[in-house]
Amino acid sequence: MHNLLDINSVSVLLESETVLDSVSLGLKQGNIGCLLGPSGSGKTTLLNCIAGFLPVDAGSIELDHRIISGAGVHVPPEERRVGLMFQSYALFPHLSVEKNVEFGVRKVDKARRARIVGELLEMVGLAACRRKYPHELSGGEQQRIALARALAPAPRLLLLDEPFSSLDTELRLQLAEETKQVIYERKITALLVTHNQEEAFAMANMLGVIDGGRLLQWDSAYDMYHRPVSRSVATFIGMGSMLRGTIRDGNRVETALGDFRLDNRQANGGRNAFSTGDKVEVLIRPDDIIHDDASPMKAVIRKKQFRGPEFLYHLRLDNGETVHCFAPSHHDHRIGEAIGITVDVEHVIIYSR
Repeated sequence: MHNLLDINSVSVLLESETVLDSVSLGLKQGNIGCLLGPSGSGKTTLLNCIAGFLPVDAGSIELDHRIISGAGVHVPPEERRVGLMFQSYALFPHLSVEKNVEFGVRKVDKARRARIVGELLEMVGLAACRRKYPHELSGGEQQRIALARALAPAPRLLLLDEPFSSLDTELRLQLAEETKQVIYERKITALLVTHNQEEAFAMANMLGVIDGGRLLQWDSAYDMYHRPVSRSVATFIGMGSMLRGTIRDGNRVETALGDFRLDNRQANGGRNAFSTGDKVEVLIRPDDIIHDDASPMKAVIRKKQFRGPEFLYHLRLDNGETVHCFAPSHHDHRIGEAIGITVDVEHVIIYSR
């Protein structure tokens, strides 16, 4: 499967400040990608460049192997076949739901326009609301209509800029899953911008972390979580603790939780190798720590958070370092209590310290 979108060393300067710095990524046809990063990191700027609202100062953007932005090239937004879905919905308040969805296909013949609108309203579950106006809809319903309108012109690429951020947590994740299903059903390629990690994992199979205008990593959602390339990515994606460690015999790392064997890339002779005696930090995720009442290894509960089906425990080890673990909600232990834990680290992630 080929890349539908290729970003090649794109840089953007705004008022002499570098907003994007040599960003490169590829998104395959039919995939959903997501850009994560703090406010001001450059993720929305990149979306605006792809949409055609901003020119690039260096590099190029290709859509289906055609350069749409680059040296001497800037295809107008309306000629890119790129759909847009915004945080603010941007629905026309004076138009009905039906007319809002029609807007992107208003130049096609009436019969085909009616068929497109009907199919999309059925798909988002709002066919009964076609005569209503935006102010008569809930926030979730408005967002579904915004999705239908963005999909009406059959874009090759759909850009979503913080589309669910104004909704409450439960509805946001529900809509993220629904939107993902609609996108896959219509075989559309999409790129999402968000600062919400749950939303990103719910929707995307490719993730990128942007900070300070630089793309720190572009990878599968699984590898982004389990194999972050830097400490910055590791601490931004998912919850985790950094434990002090020391390399022993070139192929294992010693920590307060025990010894872990390194893979070939980390051991002596491998690429990115560490040597015996090196001081490192080891990334420990909550899912690496398993609560086990029968285990002789103990940790003391410093804090706990009830999450319905589970508790998130913040634990202090004997040497004062902290880790986190999830436990079923019927394992309700008090703060200050020492509980048994076992360790199951499948991916040993280490960084120099």
